[in-house]
Amino acid sequence: MLCFPNSKINIGLNVIEKRPDGFHNIETIFYPISLCDALEINATDTKCAYQFNSSGIPIHISNDDNIVVKAFNLLMKDFNIPSTAIHLHKNIPFGAGLGGGSADAAFMIKMLNENYQLGLQESEMENYALKLGSDCPFFIRNKPVYAEGKGEIFTQIDLNLDGYYIILIKPDISISTPEAYAGITPERKKNSLKKLISSPISTWKNTITNDFENNVFRNHPLLAEIKKELYQEGAIFASMSGSGSSMFGIFESKPVIQNQWKQHFTFIGEL
Repeated sequence: MLCFPNSKINIGLNVIEKRPDGFHNIETIFYPISLCDALEINATDTKCAYQFNSSGIPIHISNDDNIVVKAFNLLMKDFNIPSTAIHLHKNIPFGAGLGGGSADAAFMIKMLNENYQLGLQESEMENYALKLGSDCPFFIRNKPVYAEGKGEIFTQIDLNLDGYYIILIKPDISISTPEAYAGITPERKKNSLKKLISSPISTWKNTITNDFENNVFRNHPLLAEIKKELYQEGAIFASMSGSGSSMFGIFESKPVIQNQWKQHFTFIGEL
């Protein structure tokens, strides 16, 4: 059985408050995009619980630490799952704020449920996914949502960007969570993203922001330059996704990859 776990972008991200547990409450919009990995499973007659291999972008962690394998092991504790061969072709870049690993885990849960007829409902699959990461449950239903809390409380929204195009640029920059939050002053904005996102896209440039950009751009001015260039090339909205380091622009017509971007991971697709 084969599936194609897709990525997502964050349209806006506000850090609202620090929680007693040390985490932060945020608000953001998760929107699925077509950039995807490929994930395949097949039942085998081997004695091992699973066999895992990968291709594409190199994965520099042990198999046991891979979130796809963690998803498999999570369900195997509660269900009689046969020995399974797992292959992941990695195409979504790591550390990009695109949720690639979370998507792989969620799609593994969905695929195991379907392939082995586990009988799980969407809400039950979301509960399993939440054990693997805050944004993992998003990829179970895989529809645009307004996300609150740590990013795990979802409200579905009426947001359709069909007919628009996205250009996504991921430079060779890594941003840790502590770096992203450094200098952040949590603040509840006057207007919620849930309200702002309902306005015409032409207004987003002036109303929707990502709180991580100011500090991250100071440390990595290349990202600020990419955002500037996306607007110069005609983007109607451009932003960093999540805590980065990918940058995206939304266009009304299909954009062209510029020479200065070809040195980076660059993706163009329809939204």
